[in-house]
Amino acid sequence: MKTTKENISAKAEGLLAKLGPNTLRGELRKLAKEIKLDHELAMELWSSGELNARMLAILIMDKKQLDAKEVDRLITDMSEHPYDERISLMDWLYANQLSKNKKLLTLIDSWEHSDLALQRRTYWYYQARQRWTGQTPPDNTAELLDKIEAGMADEVPEVQFTMNLTAGWIGIYDEQYRERCIDLGERLGLYKGEMVSKGCTPSYLPEFIAIEVGKRS
Repeated sequence: MKTTKENISAKAEGLLAKLGPNTLRGELRKLAKEIKLDHELAMELWSSGELNARMLAILIMDKKQLDAKEVDRLITDMSEHPYDERISLMDWLYANQLSKNKKLLTLIDSWEHSDLALQRRTYWYYQARQRWTGQTPPDNTAELLDKIEAGMADEVPEVQFTMNLTAGWIGIYDEQYRERCIDLGERLGLYKGEMVSKGCTPSYLPEFIAIEVGKRS
């Protein structure tokens, strides 16, 4: 349910008046720095249903008050947004809350088979991230590749993207699986011919792996 002027605080109302569709991320961070942690205010902003109000809410939430039930509720709400908005919200939640709390990171491991696509997306993003950040990845690479080969073609686009990302980083950092990852990309053809901005790496696995391996040679 969206907020109305009758059921929100003056502070939340004032912030909502400042925020619009063209508010920049930097402005949101500046506001969050001024507000600091304020979980109650965050929930008021969240209940407005507006994209940038929810982005600001994520920045000022208290991660200590986020348990599995609350995170499920937030992600269910996100799922009602248009595609680009829900991806932005989920990635923002991961970067600013989930990744900063060991309890919440552990929660992500339970999302592989979630009914919520955004949770499955984040499960695979977390698997990918453990491979490009320089840390020793979990000993589950062969199992992950089996699952990617069996399921990526039939997944929804937001989950396909991070499954593909995981296969890419496995191919880059684990030479014994490189040809297998390249072959997977060739067989599925996902993102082949995709136009990318200057300086960005294509998502098509053969190109992605070749470019990133080349950077590390």
